[in-house]
Amino acid sequence: MESVASPMITCSSNNNNGSGSNNTTTPSRYENQKRRDWNTFCQYLRNQRPPLSLALCSGAHVLEFLQYLDQFGKTKVHNPPCPFFGLPNPPAPCPCPLRQAWGSLDALIGRLRAAYEENGGRPETNPFGARAVRLYLHDVRDFQAKARGVSYEKKRKRPKQQNIANAATSVTTSPNNANATAT
Repeated sequence: MESVASPMITCSSNNNNGSGSNNTTTPSRYENQKRRDWNTFCQYLRNQRPPLSLALCSGAHVLEFLQYLDQFGKTKVHNPPCPFFGLPNPPAPCPCPLRQAWGSLDALIGRLRAAYEENGGRPETNPFGARAVRLYLHDVRDFQAKARGVSYEKKRKRPKQQNIANAATSVTTSPNNANATAT
């Protein structure tokens, strides 16, 4: 049986974007946020009892992290027994909890997926891309949509793109057809 060495996944971030000179460009807002999110997740793993190494991290640990983050959320999410459940603009305050918004969680997972791979992780072992994480995000999106009375519809392809594609294929076949009818 062969032993496969796993790549070294680190919980440290490289603040100078891989360049040793001082003439580096300023990291983008996205890169800064990705670095902060990565550091926050790594700190969360270190604070577990016992501390959890990144190599042993799974989708279940990512779900625990997302649930931990809910305590810092700013989005009111009504529970089903609440009289304002399903109302987009409730008329009065209620005791329902504040949670992380689905869009924020989705963006966070995207940044952490990228950071995991940038820090030595393999895409096929990325815990942020685990099926359980995708299902959790889907459930959060659906529940928050119901709680707020807003539906998330899948965007449909625009018919113009289809017509353009059809026109392009007909143009490429037209010269052949023209030659065939001329002879």
